[in-house]
Amino acid sequence: MKNTFLLKLIFLCWILPTGLTFAQKEVYLFSYFVKNGEDGLHFLYSKDGLKWEVLNQGKSFLKPEIGKDKLMRDPCVTQSEDGTFHMVWTSGWKDREIGYASSKDLINWSEQKSIPVMEHEPTAKNSWAPEVFYDKKKKEFLIFWATTIPGRHSDVADSEREKGLNHRIYYTKTKDFRKFSPTAMFFNPSFSVIDATILEKDKRFYMFLKNENPKPAEKNIRVTSSDQPEGPYPVEVSAPITGNYWAEGPTSIQIGEYVYVYFDKYMDHLYGAVRSKDLKVWEDVSALVQFPEGTRHGTVFKVSSKVFSKLKEAR
Repeated sequence: MKNTFLLKLIFLCWILPTGLTFAQKEVYLFSYFVKNGEDGLHFLYSKDGLKWEVLNQGKSFLKPEIGKDKLMRDPCVTQSEDGTFHMVWTSGWKDREIGYASSKDLINWSEQKSIPVMEHEPTAKNSWAPEVFYDKKKKEFLIFWATTIPGRHSDVADSEREKGLNHRIYYTKTKDFRKFSPTAMFFNPSFSVIDATILEKDKRFYMFLKNENPKPAEKNIRVTSSDQPEGPYPVEVSAPITGNYWAEGPTSIQIGEYVYVYFDKYMDHLYGAVRSKDLKVWEDVSALVQFPEGTRHGTVFKVSSKVFSKLKEAR
């Protein structure tokens, strides 16, 4: 009995200092872009959700090939039940389409294609920051994004810099990324809204979003929730969960007892975060997170240690 205990103790003392991660089954990844998005897809990784490090020496994993501007901004990645990763992104500043590609390993990607989400609206100004969420119950994907259609929605106070932009969130559904439901309104509050993202927790669905009103400037992250991923979501949203700075591009994940919401503090060229145990009381932990310089609007998600190992070896 004593010998068995001593052998286990010796084994632990020997193996733990090597830094092996055999006990950690999952790793957190963060998809993101740099500069204006011409360089394509980048990944960070983290073991604790606080310290984030670059993969592939900061080089792109996928170059953009579609869209008027050939950009890959706001890359959103989710994994389906069969293990396939699906990614959507903003392909251009004034596109009425979004980009899509899939991968089994986050290294080798399918042919990129455009999803013409707003082509039926000839005056639509854009299709920004698409997100993809998998509805497990219905076994289908929700894709949602922000679009301005002039004269379509209630006016908001304007500013010279953003004159004419008054966003609402639209969506489409698909089971196979070949056939899509007709585009429809997803979230239509009384303010200009962009950068919506959904988190599932305890059989409820929380949508984090940016209040984009320019005058007086809001530029903060709010939250609303529903008992279904497709909604409806109450348009009376929470007070800001972010602080006295401009924030956009929220992305969320459960890590331990906390829900973390990461966001781009774009005026400060920094990344920030808030966290909460109950999604009511929020703690700003921007001072605790470490993101490489230049990280811009991305998505946090988990991968297996097997996927991560191959990704880390990629060149």
